[in-house]
Amino acid sequence: MRFRKIPGTEIRCSDVGFGVWTVGTTWWGINDEKFGIQLLQKAFDLGINFFDTADTYGNGYGEEILAKALGSKRDKIVIATKFGYDIYNHGGENRGQRELPQDLSPKFIRFALEKSLERLKTDCIDLYQIHNAKLEHVQSDELFELLDRLVEEGKIRSYGAAMGPAIGWLVESVAAMKARPSVSILQIIYNLLEQEPGRSLFRLGGATDTGFLVRVPHSSGILEGKYSLETTFAPNDHRRHRPKEWLTHGLQKLQTLQFLTQSGERTIGQAALKFVLAQPTVVSVLPNIYNEEQLIELAHASDVPDLTSEELARIEKLYQKNFNVEEPPMEFKGISVDAPEAKEILSQGRLL
Repeated sequence: MRFRKIPGTEIRCSDVGFGVWTVGTTWWGINDEKFGIQLLQKAFDLGINFFDTADTYGNGYGEEILAKALGSKRDKIVIATKFGYDIYNHGGENRGQRELPQDLSPKFIRFALEKSLERLKTDCIDLYQIHNAKLEHVQSDELFELLDRLVEEGKIRSYGAAMGPAIGWLVESVAAMKARPSVSILQIIYNLLEQEPGRSLFRLGGATDTGFLVRVPHSSGILEGKYSLETTFAPNDHRRHRPKEWLTHGLQKLQTLQFLTQSGERTIGQAALKFVLAQPTVVSVLPNIYNEEQLIELAHASDVPDLTSEELARIEKLYQKNFNVEEPPMEFKGISVDAPEAKEILSQGRLL
């Protein structure tokens, strides 16, 4: 396992991390606590030390299960969690892209932090992230003054923002990097098939000393190489609700990438992680883990050969042709780049 530091800190994270949402919610078909705990412990045994969760995963369960699995290893793991959703007054099941009400007032954040510390059974969180940050949040002086105080108090070691829930949020991310140099990390969606707005953000991140966490590196499973046209998903699996074209087009694109596995030294799933890790500003990549065989395969991605410059160049040519698949352009979420408030933000970030 290789390790990278969160910018501005001495926190060393395994370059392959574990996104706890697969075992902290039922969105990926896992509802067995014993099995979830075993996966988390196996990940640690394989060298993974970075675990990313959130208070909203299972209304706190995503933090509780991490403590149950690895509480005795607290000094050997890096814990990232998220805040901002009011799960205490607006609980219940949160599925798909439906968002709960957010509360980022100082009073609520302090309350939510103490609850997270209690569930995680720790006295300090290594990385505290605004969950699905909006423009108003990254522009709030009050919010960042509080986060700085929490660092001074020793409650958190660093902070950042998870952008989402869907792919996009370019304007909001640029605003966070330009206006908030204290932001250590942005968490974004980025993968071989869905490269924007990640490509633009990485360019800016290199200039602002911002690190990145990358989730959905396998494009919700397409790049794991396990799907076929006959693949079906369980009723409680969120992929069941995607349009059929997502699967058929994804498999067509995957066919163009078989050259990444011809040497026999890596699987397509490992190659997908290596593509993300080719970006030097990426601190850790967070594949969706839902069984032990896949966990072992992806944990070892850190040690397989990096993608060569020739392979990266070939990927770039394919990306420019949308991997030879005709489909409507992807729709991004967040403030439109054509909106009046976006112009100044993007020009300051030199993305216009």
